[in-house]
Amino acid sequence: MKLIIAYVRPECLTPVKQALYAKGIYTMSVTNILGSGRGAGFTETYRGVVMEVNLLKKVRIEIGLDDEKIDGALEAIKTGAQTGKEGDGVIFVQDLNRTIRIRTGEESL
Repeated sequence: MKLIIAYVRPECLTPVKQALYAKGIYTMSVTNILGSGRGAGFTETYRGVVMEVNLLKKVRIEIGLDDEKIDGALEAIKTGAQTGKEGDGVIFVQDLNRTIRIRTGEESL
């Protein structure tokens, strides 16, 4: 099994979910986060005060999947999240050594 962690723009969450649903992938966890990547942020003037904004709003999507579904999920995330602009996000794929379903006690190694 693998764990996909994707950081995407908040406005891209709905297209990403729709693309994942089209691939038959319904299980995911979604968290609102703040972060910075390659972009250093920007400055903004609010009521005459210059403010540096270097932590931008993002959405973190976590999906645990069997190995055979990984390529479809990655393609769905890329399709739903890509705008062609800097800050579209990043995807990480990690190995899961062991998973346990709490309700049934079923384990995957």
